[in-house]
Amino acid sequence: MAQPTDKKSIVILGGSYAGISTAHYVLKHVLPSLDSSYEVLLISASTQAFCRQACPRALLSDSYFPQEKLFVNMADQFTQYPAASFRFLHGTVTALDTTTTRTVTISSPSSLTTPTTLPFHALVIATGASTPSPLLGLSATNDTSSLRAAWAAFRQALPSARTIVVSGGGPSGVEVAGELGAHLNPRTWRASLPFFTPAPPRVAITLVTSAPHLLPHLRPSIAAAAEAQLARLGVSVLKSTRVVAPTAGAGGLAEPTTVVLASGAVIEADLYVPCLGTTPNTGFVHDRAQLLAPDGRVRTNPRTLRVDVAGAGARVYAVGDASDFARPAVHSALAAVPVLGANMKRDLLGAGEGEDRGFEEETREMQLVPIGPGRGVGAVMGYRVPSWFVWLLKGRDYWLWTTARTWSGEQFVKE
Repeated sequence: MAQPTDKKSIVILGGSYAGISTAHYVLKHVLPSLDSSYEVLLISASTQAFCRQACPRALLSDSYFPQEKLFVNMADQFTQYPAASFRFLHGTVTALDTTTTRTVTISSPSSLTTPTTLPFHALVIATGASTPSPLLGLSATNDTSSLRAAWAAFRQALPSARTIVVSGGGPSGVEVAGELGAHLNPRTWRASLPFFTPAPPRVAITLVTSAPHLLPHLRPSIAAAAEAQLARLGVSVLKSTRVVAPTAGAGGLAEPTTVVLASGAVIEADLYVPCLGTTPNTGFVHDRAQLLAPDGRVRTNPRTLRVDVAGAGARVYAVGDASDFARPAVHSALAAVPVLGANMKRDLLGAGEGEDRGFEEETREMQLVPIGPGRGVGAVMGYRVPSWFVWLLKGRDYWLWTTARTWSGEQFVKE
């Protein structure tokens, strides 16, 4: 376990898009303006960065994506910086004090290692959020080995499954249902005079949503198109009802599950995958009532990315899914990183003149949702886009074509 140094540490908690991007931006554009007494310390519960957006397809087989691109060693992405300016620490944050001691407490993955308490001069909370299913991402404490183990168990059970239930009508639920349909129910035809008709699906896949239509952040006509595309893959959609048992946290297991709906209906599922949103990884925050919003995210100034509520302490920032600066989305986090970096620089330099840099959230209709390998629905900047466009940008590899620039910091070469 790393020990405290005499450096002034800019501590970044979290090793996903927001955390890694912030670390690169600070190393490239903030540290060069400071003296040599500063360092960046990136702390993550995982040693690997991975493209979480790819989980709906990646969970089915390793053959869908090059594994060396899907998972990359996090420390290797920072070798271009001087050793004295950057440290990576593999561990889980268990406690945080932003005022009195201004420290973070870290537990090593090894239970034999005594937790370490580290001081910080500036702090960025970018710990992200956990999914209800272990198939769709990492928890606040798990490394990628746990994700791979969940995938292996699911894949072993998949060939014998005949009934699958997916809960949640947002992008994750639609994408998981679509990928399962394409993987398990390839479109085949049978003779039915005077025409050929689609053969019935081999596996019955049911997608359950409590909303009156799928994809609530997209217009109803796009949601209807998504439902039609799912139907071609053998996916039926139950709307305006919700799963009441099992609870979200009990799902994602590769075993038969009794799924009870609010309508009273019961589905005996061979596999159940909950896709019911995420839970912010903020359990380590010391003053929850003061620093956290009701949904568990860190109360963040949406313009400056500072955590400037009373009791937060100086030079504390938050970005990504653990912050309430914007609706959770990777494009929002990446757009906010330069704003956070610029305002951190002003704070560290003690700049008394000029104005803070401001972030403005993109609030126009903007979401791309692949439905199987070849189709999808979505909108960009308020404009509906065709299925081929969704495939081109996201559906062919779930953004994997963009991640190398993010992990390496190339995306933030310019200030």
